[in-house]
Amino acid sequence: MRATGVVRRIDDLGRIVIPKEIRRTMRMREGDPLEIFTGASGEIIFKKYSIMAELSEFSQSYADSLYKVSGMHSVVFDSDRVTAYTGQGKKDIIGSAASKEIEDILSARTSYFRQYATEKTVIPFQHSEMCVIGAVPVIASGDGVGVVALLGNENETITDAQKKLLVLTGTFLANHIEI
Repeated sequence: MRATGVVRRIDDLGRIVIPKEIRRTMRMREGDPLEIFTGASGEIIFKKYSIMAELSEFSQSYADSLYKVSGMHSVVFDSDRVTAYTGQGKKDIIGSAASKEIEDILSARTSYFRQYATEKTVIPFQHSEMCVIGAVPVIASGDGVGVVALLGNENETITDAQKKLLVLTGTFLANHIEI
């Protein structure tokens, strides 16, 4: 645990304001769920809550299946991080920050499908050698909780079968979360 030097008072409604600099650094946005932990020494710890991270083993199974069926690398994101990945360097990539484009796909709740090789390249996460050829938001109980994506090289485009696989995977993940 690292000290920030910031001290805040609890208001009469029991609220504490998390400073903008910390929210920005931790990539916290209005409405983000926080999990609260307490320590034996009186610590109160706030952690960003991610249902997709809670289901990382389940998400990894779906990512592996998607890889086997589509033949393309696949990745599952929560609101801002990689929670499951198929491909080389998996241990280094899981936990990586999602790109701004992936966050935009989730916030807009719209799918992205690369139809032409000349389209703008969408990078999934920092230092990726691959680009996104298709991405579908995972919407559970009306909330955008993650994104499922297929990755390829910059000359590849998505096929209709791959689109359907992505939509199916996103739907399965969302349905499992809603249960």
